[in-house]
Amino acid sequence: MSSVAFVVVALIAATLATYSLATRLRAARGERRRAPRRSRQAPVLDPGTERRAERRARTLLRSIVNRDEWEMYRDLGFIRVIGRNALDESGTGAYCYLIYPHKPIVAYLAGSNSLMSEYCVEFPDHEERMYGPKLPDSDDVLAKWMMLRSDEEGLIRRANMHLPGRQVDPQQVRRDLWRLAMWERDRGVRRSTAPAAMEATG
Repeated sequence: MSSVAFVVVALIAATLATYSLATRLRAARGERRRAPRRSRQAPVLDPGTERRAERRARTLLRSIVNRDEWEMYRDLGFIRVIGRNALDESGTGAYCYLIYPHKPIVAYLAGSNSLMSEYCVEFPDHEERMYGPKLPDSDDVLAKWMMLRSDEEGLIRRANMHLPGRQVDPQQVRRDLWRLAMWERDRGVRRSTAPAAMEATG
């Protein structure tokens, strides 16, 4: 009986070993089949591609937006656009937008800085295959700026609207509004003192 039991155990062990070996071989063959596919799909990226694309985008943005908007983006990282449909007699908008690169457009009330909503809109890059699916940061900002300037109602109608805080941190927006106020105050001081300085040197 003991010899029969030994033979049975040996057969079971051999069966399990054969099954385990077959499983490993199938897994290895699957890995070999998948490996070339992954290597074909992985693009060979130039590390400088993104930097060059962003440099071109910043040059284009600077050539299109006005001086204040360009310097705002250069110094603060976003552009404020006054809502065209809410201009009063002084030309000041009752509401404004903050345009960030690759983030929703944030609408807020100009008087109180109360956040109104986020408008999510994307402009995928269909040309720069090596850069990726996203536009360079400055191109994304420019695309949103142009849409707001040319067809504010159409952009707002097509965008996905969410309550404040869905994707952009409200505290960050409030800090940015404070930074914007300080930036405008400092610019006003510099502009008011510049003529006096020129007269003194003249």
